[in-house]
Amino acid sequence: MEIWINPACSKCRSAVSLLDAEGADYTVRRYLEDVPSPDEIRAVLGRLGLEPWDITRTQEEAAKELGLKDWPRDADARERWVTALAEHPKLIQRPIITADDGTAVVGRTDDAVRDALTRR
Repeated sequence: MEIWINPACSKCRSAVSLLDAEGADYTVRRYLEDVPSPDEIRAVLGRLGLEPWDITRTQEEAAKELGLKDWPRDADARERWVTALAEHPKLIQRPIITADDGTAVVGRTDDAVRDALTRR
């Protein structure tokens, strides 16, 4: 199990605390420092069953500068979104937990984190 976090994020700290309380075996990835490649982003999207725009923090300054709200959300634009996430990792929703069963969840709630724990 791996969790992508930004240590400054309260939701990330809460998720890590819950994983610790449950005695989970996991690896922390500080994704702003260890930036995921486009291939890693595509892989995590596949595990989540989501599209890149589904995990994009559209209120971030970089999103506004890029004009993401006006980008198409379709198959033709998918790679453009993946590239933007790789080039601006702060846009990636957090925390993302990759479960041992090959799935992943966006762990913004305690219930989502617990769900990831059941997928070991």
